[in-house]
Amino acid sequence: MTIFTKIINREIPADIVYEDDLCLAFKDINPKAPVHILLIPKRKIPTMDDLVQEDKEIMGHLILKASDIARQQGLAQDGYRIVINNRENAGQEVFHIHIHILGGRKMSWPPG
Repeated sequence: MTIFTKIINREIPADIVYEDDLCLAFKDINPKAPVHILLIPKRKIPTMDDLVQEDKEIMGHLILKASDIARQQGLAQDGYRIVINNRENAGQEVFHIHIHILGGRKMSWPPG
């Protein structure tokens, strides 16, 4: 069980900004930008490599919700970054797919 599963199950607290039947979004406890929200599917999918054809609906839902959440957080006009880290070398720490929604400051490129 991951920390994200515990958040979904309300076993540990989180500052939730959005929830529906398929996903949950909450503020990152170690933010890398003024706005840093994590968006997760409620069904655990460990990595991008574990996705199957049937997951296209949930992944599409997550991307659309990320955009909605960014707008709700006031990020749309100035811009925001959407990040999915996949496996250790990419920086994935929790093996439950999650989208980082980052904004509120100018981002640099390339990222670390």
